[in-house]
Amino acid sequence: MDIEAFFENMPFADLLDIEITTVDNGHAEGHIEMREELSWNEEQIMAHGGVTFTLADTVGGAALVSLVEQPVPTIDMRIDYLEAGTGDLRAEADVIRHGGDVGVVSVKVYAENGTQVADARGVYKTG
Repeated sequence: MDIEAFFENMPFADLLDIEITTVDNGHAEGHIEMREELSWNEEQIMAHGGVTFTLADTVGGAALVSLVEQPVPTIDMRIDYLEAGTGDLRAEADVIRHGGDVGVVSVKVYAENGTQVADARGVYKTG
């Protein structure tokens, strides 16, 4: 399965312009360039929580897809927002459980300045 092509052709991820930059053996990284229409604040560009969540979910899914080589629907995703997401965002995801029916992925999202802005855990269907 061509993982990069799969995620590049995902309509919602494409709409937000999420780019998967690294995918390998249960690990994935990706980023999103912030722009005015993705902000919740008129005065300063700050990522809407839904943008941060979608980045975490997409990169988390990519990490698991690298192991199972098939699409993995999200069963559950928990996210803790730690700081406002300013500037471009990047996410790093690592599979922490790869089971026959479900997989669990840990995702960290960072602002452009390196500050961690969110910590997420996703559960995905693998079988």
